[in-house]
Amino acid sequence: MELRHLEHFVAVSEEQHFTRAAERLHIAQSGLSASVRALERELGADLFTRTTRRVQLTAAGRAFLVEARRTLAGAAAAREAVAAVRGLFTGTLAVGTEQCMGIVDPVSLLADLRGRHPGVEVHMVQSGSAHLLEEVRRGTLDLAFVVYEGHEEGVRIRPLAAEPMMLLCRPDHPLVFSGEPLTTYGGEPLSAQALAGEVFVDLHRDWGARRAADALFAASGTRRTVAMEVNDVYTLLDLVARGLGVAVVPRPVTHKDQARGLAAVPLAADTVWSVGIAVPRSGRLSPAAQALLESLTAIEHK
Repeated sequence: MELRHLEHFVAVSEEQHFTRAAERLHIAQSGLSASVRALERELGADLFTRTTRRVQLTAAGRAFLVEARRTLAGAAAAREAVAAVRGLFTGTLAVGTEQCMGIVDPVSLLADLRGRHPGVEVHMVQSGSAHLLEEVRRGTLDLAFVVYEGHEEGVRIRPLAAEPMMLLCRPDHPLVFSGEPLTTYGGEPLSAQALAGEVFVDLHRDWGARRAADALFAASGTRRTVAMEVNDVYTLLDLVARGLGVAVVPRPVTHKDQARGLAAVPLAADTVWSVGIAVPRSGRLSPAAQALLESLTAIEHK
């Protein structure tokens, strides 16, 4: 069994199609098919069920995929470790992040890393925390800046900070209107029950802020109506500013320029938006990933 066999298998698993996987690997489809068949013969099991339109992993294939990814990641880390010792800091770093983390700026960290180690090839994915956590578990991402809820299966979390959730609405909203425009954090804390019947705008369900907001209302037994779901914080703020709904957001969102003129009112419930860095459960990090964490530690200690 060779590493190239594992690379071929993982590509077909992710593309679910031999032609697309061959194009991705820049090899002939016949060679890719032969490589996968040789791997199946060696393992004594079918890894895929094949149809004319797509391929799907068998139970054996799903089990093998976990170990194949782990083996490839380990081989890459070994190569990078040797390069680092030789003073040739190279390799690939795959990082995930939610939009508008507020407490930490992943883009600045990556730019600093590339400035110090130009040989590192950096990839960044922006998505919701639920998706990013799954990618770290699968080994597709080296690490991810995420919003988490307590213990997360299959990963380790390095906590960074926690922020309260706030109600964000127009200053003339009946719940908070006092005759004059409210400044940020004005008004009395509101309970989830006080928001019953309100129309909400929110982010999609895999975002950490959405999950924190859902947890707040679920804990109080209060139902809420989310009329509009978006995948962008700035669109969310625009919807609130135009009076199309209220939103429950982490406090850093209320500091954005686009939130000026809106009322940000504290909530009575003790619901927090917890930000951290997710790394693989094994704790093994490539030199590039370790360097990124060291940069963050240096900033925290300034």
